[in-house]
Amino acid sequence: MIGRIADPSLWRAGADRIDWARAHMPVTVVLAERLRRAGTVAGVRIGVSDVLEPKTAAVALALAEAGAEVTVTSAGRNTDDEVAAALAHAGLAVYARADAGRSEDRENALALLDHRPEVIVDDGASTIRLVHLERPDVVAEMRGATEQTTSGVRPLRRMHAEGALRIPVIAANDARSKSLFDNRHGTGQSVVFAVADVANRSLRGATVVVVGYGRVGSGIAEHAASLGARVIVTETDPVAALQAAFAGFPVRTLAQAAPEADIVISATGIRHTIDVAHLDAVPTGAIVAVGGGVSQEIALDAARAAGATETAREGAVSTLRMPSGSLVHVLDDGNCLNVSAAEGNPVQIMDLSFGVQLASVEYLLTTPGLGAAVHELPRGADDEVAAIALASFGGTVDTGSAAQREFLASWIAAEGDDE
Repeated sequence: MIGRIADPSLWRAGADRIDWARAHMPVTVVLAERLRRAGTVAGVRIGVSDVLEPKTAAVALALAEAGAEVTVTSAGRNTDDEVAAALAHAGLAVYARADAGRSEDRENALALLDHRPEVIVDDGASTIRLVHLERPDVVAEMRGATEQTTSGVRPLRRMHAEGALRIPVIAANDARSKSLFDNRHGTGQSVVFAVADVANRSLRGATVVVVGYGRVGSGIAEHAASLGARVIVTETDPVAALQAAFAGFPVRTLAQAAPEADIVISATGIRHTIDVAHLDAVPTGAIVAVGGGVSQEIALDAARAAGATETAREGAVSTLRMPSGSLVHVLDDGNCLNVSAAEGNPVQIMDLSFGVQLASVEYLLTTPGLGAAVHELPRGADDEVAAIALASFGGTVDTGSAAQREFLASWIAAEGDDE
């Protein structure tokens, strides 16, 4: 066995769960089979750096069955040891174990890079950035990468603007079939359910402050409200803030909203979104969590430096006593709660996201001349993912008539049109 996992004997339970996920992932199955038939990924070294659970594993296996040489890594907090064992049993090189800390997570990511991947399928862009910083010789041989998160695409665009990006990256996150569903309906739902489960409380009647009203934040707000919560939105973008107001949510600054909060959920993907002053301002007993996100989105290191101390820990709930004396319940140490302490997004949603990832890999490998930049997945490929998913729901896309197509193709006013 090549790799580093916790317990190889767990493979059978993991395989059963992967089989269940694959049975509910029609888009992934269709696109992977096309890659296999065309030989698109045959012999290509692909590194998958993502949350390691059954749905991700189904994609990694599908790529391997299509002929790719697949290596997998994941942060310990995002690793399911049963799933890791199943992939290793299937012959994939896996560097991931649930008990790994930050140092071992880094070693595991570097071990993946030592397999010299030609393509990296990333979540959060951590491995794409790492290969640029630590393995420039590997970057020189790479054909490109894909990235499926908002928080990952942002630094990649910054790398390109600064001339640091050396490979083409397909922004799978920006495809409509991903962002309109995964972010809002997937992460929005799973974050709210994870907060309720981990904190062991009902949201009915609770005041929930949602920080950020992008596609994730709007989904969190919508799902929290549907469960009976009173939702307040905070935003730094005036257009997004106006969208929240039009959706019926009061919009405040976080400093204004924090003292009213029973629950605060950050959905920005920006460090120190919930800062020490905000933690000090929430009422005693308030719950604070991150949906999606990055390290220190809740400024926990700064809070401890300012005098906050942990008074209790039960499961994934840490209770901090702030300098003001108030007690704040932080869920899963401010990690991406819906994947690190819960089951992640629903399988139908992730099937769309991974379908987009596979379409992105296909586009990357079959399109000559892609420069070192962040590229959009073409509209046709995006539409195809959606059409396959729609068919699995029993839906059929309509087609425009000849008259409609003629109208759309012409700029000359027809007789009888208003001049």
